[in-house]
Amino acid sequence: MLKVGDRLPAVTLQEFVDTATEGCALGPRPVDVTSDAAGKTVAVFALPGAFTPTCSAKHVPGYVALADELRRAGVHEIWCVSVNDAFVMGAWGREQGVAGKIRMLADGSADFTKAAGLTLDLTGKGMGVRSQRYSMLVVDGVVRALHIEAPGKFEVSDAQTMLKLVQQQ
Repeated sequence: MLKVGDRLPAVTLQEFVDTATEGCALGPRPVDVTSDAAGKTVAVFALPGAFTPTCSAKHVPGYVALADELRRAGVHEIWCVSVNDAFVMGAWGREQGVAGKIRMLADGSADFTKAAGLTLDLTGKGMGVRSQRYSMLVVDGVVRALHIEAPGKFEVSDAQTMLKLVQQQ
């Protein structure tokens, strides 16, 4: 399992791009975790699934509400990672109003989640292999803090806990 001091898994996630720009077409685009985290302080949070109750009512909204404060405290980017496809993550991001605040990164085949050792088997609930709920502070691609939630809990991966952590750095 990923731990403090480890580098992020060298995998590719997907991000849905809503607006076509020069060199960037509309739709899913690959995100190389290693290069996108290089030289940055990134607040990463992961959750079991888009549009699910706690994820939609508490987890994402908390990071949206504190995005500006996190940036003032030194966070360059906020990443939300979930085992969903880029189209779902894009639609969920629009519904949650994350534009300019959170990058919604799809881990469709759970490559990142598996490499991090943070899978959650929800096959019995019809959801397959998903991600555990967690947050981590990453500096230049290296995990500086990792907070993994106990099953069914939402106590240590929230935006307020991340903000306190970043302010103490």
